[in-house]
Amino acid sequence: MNIASVNMLSLLSCVSLASAVVAGAVPGHYNPVGDLLRERGTFGPISTNSADGIAGGQVACDAAPVGSFFAGLKPPFPTNSWWAPYAAPPGNATAAGPFPYESSLDGSGVLFGISTSRQFDGTSVKQPTQVDWHASFAEHNGAFANHKATSFDTQTVTVQYFQNGASMDTYLVPGSPYMAFKYTAATPLLTSGNGGIKALNGKTLAVGDSTTATGTTFTVTDTKGTVYLIYALSSITLTAKSDSFSSGTIRASGKFDGVLRLVMLANQSHKTLLDQHYKTYPTAASLDYSFGNVDGTVIFNWDTQGDGAQLLMLTWPHHRLTMQNPSFPPTSALGYLTTKGWMYPAIGNLWRMKYALSDITWNAPRPLDNSCADGVRNGLEYEVSQLNVSNAPVPGDFYYWGNTMAAQARLALIADEMGRHDLVDKVVSYLKASFEHWFQSSSSTLPAYETGWGGIINKAGYNNAYVDFGNGYYNDHHFHYGYFLNVAAVIAKYNNAWLNQHRDYINLFARDIINPSPQDPYFPVTRCRDWFAGHSWASGIANGAGSRDQESSGEAINGYYGALLWASVALSQDYVNYAKLLLASEQLAAGVYWHLDPQAGRDDRDNPYPEPEMRKLVSMGNVMDYQSGAWLFWGSQKVEIAAIQILPLTPTNEVLYDSKWVQNVWNYTMPELVDPSIGDEWKCVIIAAYANKDPQTAAEWSSKLTTWGSGNTYTNELYFIGTRPNASGRPICGALPQNPYGTFKMQSASSSKYVGASSSSPDLVASGTDAGGASTFTSAYLPNAGTLQLVSSNQYVTADQSGNSTLAAARATASAWERFVVRQKVNAATGVYTIKAASNGKYVTLAGDGSLVNSAAAESAGEGFRFIKA
Repeated sequence: MNIASVNMLSLLSCVSLASAVVAGAVPGHYNPVGDLLRERGTFGPISTNSADGIAGGQVACDAAPVGSFFAGLKPPFPTNSWWAPYAAPPGNATAAGPFPYESSLDGSGVLFGISTSRQFDGTSVKQPTQVDWHASFAEHNGAFANHKATSFDTQTVTVQYFQNGASMDTYLVPGSPYMAFKYTAATPLLTSGNGGIKALNGKTLAVGDSTTATGTTFTVTDTKGTVYLIYALSSITLTAKSDSFSSGTIRASGKFDGVLRLVMLANQSHKTLLDQHYKTYPTAASLDYSFGNVDGTVIFNWDTQGDGAQLLMLTWPHHRLTMQNPSFPPTSALGYLTTKGWMYPAIGNLWRMKYALSDITWNAPRPLDNSCADGVRNGLEYEVSQLNVSNAPVPGDFYYWGNTMAAQARLALIADEMGRHDLVDKVVSYLKASFEHWFQSSSSTLPAYETGWGGIINKAGYNNAYVDFGNGYYNDHHFHYGYFLNVAAVIAKYNNAWLNQHRDYINLFARDIINPSPQDPYFPVTRCRDWFAGHSWASGIANGAGSRDQESSGEAINGYYGALLWASVALSQDYVNYAKLLLASEQLAAGVYWHLDPQAGRDDRDNPYPEPEMRKLVSMGNVMDYQSGAWLFWGSQKVEIAAIQILPLTPTNEVLYDSKWVQNVWNYTMPELVDPSIGDEWKCVIIAAYANKDPQTAAEWSSKLTTWGSGNTYTNELYFIGTRPNASGRPICGALPQNPYGTFKMQSASSSKYVGASSSSPDLVASGTDAGGASTFTSAYLPNAGTLQLVSSNQYVTADQSGNSTLAAARATASAWERFVVRQKVNAATGVYTIKAASNGKYVTLAGDGSLVNSAAAESAGEGFRFIKA
């Protein structure tokens, strides 16, 4: 696409509706024939090109939208929205909203309620779904096909139930304390779901009793004590009947043309504010944004019936932290506690939420500390030397390919900063060779365009939610494509011909996760972003779209970071700004909802988790609609829970790793940080993030690592630590320890016996005191470690994970089990070293027969060795 051909919007101010129409940017609400109705100032589409050229062609996910729900509408459709359960088959799962309510759809109406049971189980806060009411009308026959979405936008959806000439339109708007139902020639019917009906307007009902009232305001109490107010915008006669202790109905006296609004009265004192504002109700929401030099503003503007200035809405903590010139009634006037904290009131139909935008893109905003330069340079040379174009990875999935290759792509950027353009070229060639498979229809793993919902998926997963973490069902797209775009952006940065050749193709992945406009006929708007919730959902349409959740806030952030890098080389400044805004808002939400502050007060207005014991857990693992907790679907270690909120390690996240939180994480995970049985792949990112608090300590700890996982490298680890703010002015890396390198004979310090091995007897044994009979070993550089190679046989010394077998010179090539960390032994004479095996993190000691075995958990129990130059 020729970017210049897109009529872009102003960067410094919101645009008028007329300008937006010219720009082709009128996103959001849709009518039954699929025409665009509204959203005012958003940018035009990145492209409107089809996905015809994608390697995997077209495919339809077998979880197609429920047949009737989008009747008259055309894809693309939202897949990760809070209301996706209305549309994903079977269409009756509980939706994550419209908060403070949760809701679901059945054959005849809308079920909804606010959970009044908040629980803490030591790991999670939970508010189990509660159904208070079922809203329908008497004429509806209960056929599931007789309901549909009539419009939707980036926040809201309108659902209509219909039967012959009767209908009920439900405006499902997050943040509204009231549920709104508009009836046309229909007899309203409300069925209690959380108990029977105990009283209407103060009149108590026994089982079997009924009572009738006429007016515009009603108070109904169920048998569990839950109170709701029912407001009618025109007079109506309602009859309440108590069928049993567990069920009851409220029915109008006849057909009604008008609006009912229902709201839970959590506290009697709230009625004053609710009485004042029920006549204005929202029907839709438009999204807008503006940009200054250092900030971006997200603008919500609700379409209302009634005076928009009197619209009563509810805010979450992230809203209150960013809203400009808000009209906030006292928090005591109205409030509902949800799994993301208290929702408190705000007045008015226009919200402006300002976010500080970072100018960090490719590399850190400060130069590498001189004390770290040699370490970074040595690591860079070594790690780039391991990249062989002829063996560049053939993609087997989206996720692991992406995070592995993005880690290699960082090497090119660091090499560029270090002035090593020869290394840049080698990395880029490697990335190109691997990336080439995505363009070939003969590849084993293929991207395809999914036609039922509209998006790019792993073709192999169109009918299997277990492939690639459910990518084919739209799970985790921002996780996956953030890495994908990161790699593509690095190639494009250094190879303009490649960019020109593949721009449109890569744009398909960008459009999948950061499309800003519904004028793109192939992709929904910002697929994963829940604009009202302030962050993204990883959940797609698997399992009926069920509960919304997101574990890795770090990879959600990286989704928009990858998009930022791609926009920086391939798109216009508008999309750079848009990606920056997505990035900043995702980072702020992570800080509010995933980062726990043990020092926050129970009654702090913007503390989402009042429970002190919850906050002591320091880091959420998973934020969901009905449950948020320090746990993961796939792991339970503290380092895993914290690390998944930190990784991948990129320069843009220094604002995320605030000093207070990383200190709390450091303290909380310390028992596992010193546990040798836990892998370094989790520890490394925690150590690096801690550098924002104390870079010298982080550098010292980092020097003990031997692995960095698939999404990080030694070079990137040390580069990040070495580019941290350094208030002390002391060298960050200082004189970090390293292995003795060269050709040596090894001698046991305790027995004075030399280590021997041979091709016929490869086991390493300290058996003789004569240096002449000792074996010679070459110690070669590895990041933070080294290899030991028996000179006589050219075999590398290996150590198994069990620590039961003798070290042996028995490997022709070196890999993870052939990596050793050799360091000066604590409290020993200078030149006496311990040897730690990377295979299990344990120290080499001597068995009774002198065999070298990697079995000592503590450094003090490890044998001391002298390395005598041969």
